[in-house]
Amino acid sequence: MDFSSSKGLAKELVRMRLITKDQANACLRKLGAKNRTGSELLDVLVETSTLTPFQAESIKRLDTDILVLGGNKLLYPNAAGSFARVFRAENLETGKTVAVKLLRHRWNNDPETIDLFRREAELGQKLKHPNIVPIYEIGEEAGHHFFVMEFIEGGNLKDFVQIRKQIEPLEAVKYTIDIARGLEYALTLGVTHRDLKMTNVVFTVDGTARLIDFGLATDDDLLEKVGEGGVQTALEYSTLEKGTGAPRNDPRSDLFFLGTILYEMLLGQPPYPRTKSREERKQLTRYRNIRPLHEALPSCPRDVSFIVERMLTINPNDRYQSPTELLKDLNAAKAKLMQEAAGKPSPMNRVSSNGSKELSLLCVERRTREQDILRDYFTRHGFRVLMISDPDRALGRLATNPPDLFLCMATVHGEEEMPEVYQELINVAASRQIPSVIMVPDAEITHEVPAGSEKTLQILQQPMALRVMRNHLKEVAQAAGLTSPAEEKTTSAS
Repeated sequence: MDFSSSKGLAKELVRMRLITKDQANACLRKLGAKNRTGSELLDVLVETSTLTPFQAESIKRLDTDILVLGGNKLLYPNAAGSFARVFRAENLETGKTVAVKLLRHRWNNDPETIDLFRREAELGQKLKHPNIVPIYEIGEEAGHHFFVMEFIEGGNLKDFVQIRKQIEPLEAVKYTIDIARGLEYALTLGVTHRDLKMTNVVFTVDGTARLIDFGLATDDDLLEKVGEGGVQTALEYSTLEKGTGAPRNDPRSDLFFLGTILYEMLLGQPPYPRTKSREERKQLTRYRNIRPLHEALPSCPRDVSFIVERMLTINPNDRYQSPTELLKDLNAAKAKLMQEAAGKPSPMNRVSSNGSKELSLLCVERRTREQDILRDYFTRHGFRVLMISDPDRALGRLATNPPDLFLCMATVHGEEEMPEVYQELINVAASRQIPSVIMVPDAEITHEVPAGSEKTLQILQQPMALRVMRNHLKEVAQAAGLTSPAEEKTTSAS
């Protein structure tokens, strides 16, 4: 790859389909003077969000053979484990955001591990259910093994609980129903999950819980391959089944570990301490000596405590015997909780553990790099952030399940004018009385603020410091009578 010439590098990146000719020409014009280097062009490409920092660093290292796999342009890493990495990616033909799971390089010459990886993908391709993330394609290019699946915008349950601290019983039961439905469907095909944990539950933008990573942990050989720090939950499944005399791949084992997930959602703490020690995870007493939820959380509704404690019964014969049996009790508990809540006002904001108000913030941002920056910043400052890249999808969310606050980073496309969808977003936010800040890229672009929304809806110009943007969100929240999250002490620059 030619770094001595900006034009030479631009030509190579266009050939690789990492950028378009129009993007290359625009960045070369921005670079200005002749005889500029490829490294200088890379800086401009990142500055304009034409390339992500991950892509630029891979290009500098000449590690470009993984940047496009199966016709999908990898944007940046989204998750990583000992076995594989997951990348956010964009399909080059459709522009659709997808996830690409890539087997780590050190396993590329290990036929048994490759076979395990492909079997996970082939198993996942068979599972087509609203509560299971679908797998679209399995591939191999230049010795790299990967599969492509739906990208889920809403993040995983572990991050969600870390932000929220505790989940209210009705909401926690709803998520558990989603998970149990996925398990029930998979079991009709003879499939158990075998790796149920918080990070393997993800959320769609409408708040539906979905399962990922079915089946990889069903092979004991994998435990020996990845060793400590690998698929930890597989060892926990094995310990539970061997210690209780349950058959291998027992569906009731999934229900036990689903119980640990519901326990942690309700209490904000796991039922037993997390550990990386294989020896500790092999001790049955770790799973036997769980403090009953009704003692750990006396305020939990009795019906819900009963469900959790039955799921966590060490004897598999005393547990729920199937997801279907569990769902009967979960649905009954949900109906009762909804009936009890029917006459109570639903607060727009929640109280966090430190007494501050925790507001949900829906953010529309097309650019992947800026998404990460916004999500990280506002999460650190006490907001529950939901990130959506597509303004049309945001319209549906505002109309059907409105957040406490709305932040829209409006963008233009090339020489096009601002899409009309942004005015629609403004109108819907105003009609639903959602405090909103709309950031437009040009002061000459005007949007109409509906009458009566002048104090709770602000249209401002980009760029703007995050701290200043947060202050504007506080202003519209206060104008609507909402209390903003308490300021968190941080040494990070605003």
